[in-house]
Amino acid sequence: MVTTTSTSTRANGSLVRRAFDRMVEARSVQARRYVNGYLLSLDDATLAAHGYDRKELERQGSSVSIF
Repeated sequence: MVTTTSTSTRANGSLVRRAFDRMVEARSVQARRYVNGYLLSLDDATLAAHGYDRKELERQGSSVSIF
């Protein structure tokens, strides 16, 4: 599973907008790691049935804490 994200890099963007974009990106990464932590608790057959690869999930990292 490949996930790409992009943030606004406008030269005339406001400080608040850039800060908001970075905060959204950070929370997205945090959520992805949390979900990966759960997915890694599943067996290989279940992961394969839903289109996930254990090695790819491990490479992306995981976290079990929501803080």
